[in-house]
Amino acid sequence: MSAYVITDVEITDAGLYGQFMRQVTPTVESYGGKFVVRGGELEVILGDWTPNRLAVLKFDNLEQVQVWLSSPEYTALDDLRTKSSNINMVIVEGV
Repeated sequence: MSAYVITDVEITDAGLYGQFMRQVTPTVESYGGKFVVRGGELEVILGDWTPNRLAVLKFDNLEQVQVWLSSPEYTALDDLRTKSSNINMVIVEGV
């Protein structure tokens, strides 16, 4: 079953976050994932959640997501990510 990583990102340093984005993309792709949403215009139509910047990544399964999240390539970006943004992240299985 497919698994999705959904993030809500508050960018605190645009220059550093740009570096993070350029470096994270190859890690996602090398572990079989792909971005299906990355930023873009959004509209809140129900409720009071006001996301900053959304990204949705799709992987073939939950195990792939876990391997990517714990990979040396991704964890090497932890410092860059935390210095450039505040991120809320969830993983959900789906179709």
